Amino acid sequence: MNATPPSTLPAQPAATHRAIEPSILYFGTPVVLLSTENEDGSFNLAPISSAWALGQTVVLGLGADGQTAYNLGHRPGLVINLPAPGQWPAVERLAGLTGRSPVPPTKAEGCRFEPDKFGAAGLHSEPSHLVRPPRVTECPLQLEACAERVQPDVSGGFVIVEAVVRKVHADPRIVVPGTDHIDPAAWNPLIYNFRHYFGLGPELGHSYRTRTPRRSEPAAARGGRRAGS
Repeated sequence: MNATPPSTLPAQPAATHRAIEPSILYFGTPVVLLSTENEDGSFNLAPISSAWALGQTVVLGLGADGQTAYNLGHRPGLVINLPAPGQWPAVERLAGLTGRSPVPPTKAEGCRFEPDKFGAAGLHSEPSHLVRPPRVTECPLQLEACAERVQPDVSGGFVIVEAVVRKVHADPRIVVPGTDHIDPAAWNPLIYNFRHYFGLGPELGHSYRTRTPRRSEPAAARGGRRAGS
């Protein structure tokens, strides 16, 4: 077999990346507000930025010393509330607060104990249907769930929670009329991007598996994909 002459090989692109050591890796994840039940029957509300969904399971990453991790280790009911971009100031009002007293030494400097997180954030609660912790009224998406597995991560500084969603509540304005589908053109989650808050930009495209194609797509294409989904 003859080797390809070096002169005909495609040119290798010049190296453009640089090795760095960022202090955090929040590379654009949704913000959620977790409501959980305290030992005395009151409720805690905490913002987190480590959450992702797999089917009907939502995996959450929490600080091991926080009140939310403690609560879920003893009382598994919770609500995963997803705020819209315009609600970032309420999220930030919660950022320097903890429901744990005394304040754990692992918390950032300036963090203080606050028993009324809803009031401190300027948010309102409403009863859940299946779990004791309340939903956040202002959040367009609210997921009632049960923490089925709570365990430490490999570093020991965090807790990984696998929560099974039992009931979903959605603002009608983000639901495709006549369906149970969230309209991705109407729903805009709050994104935490290297400790800065963002919303989504314009749609670039969609998966072939979507049940909510773009409105500008021809009807024949919509029907064909839905039939084959």
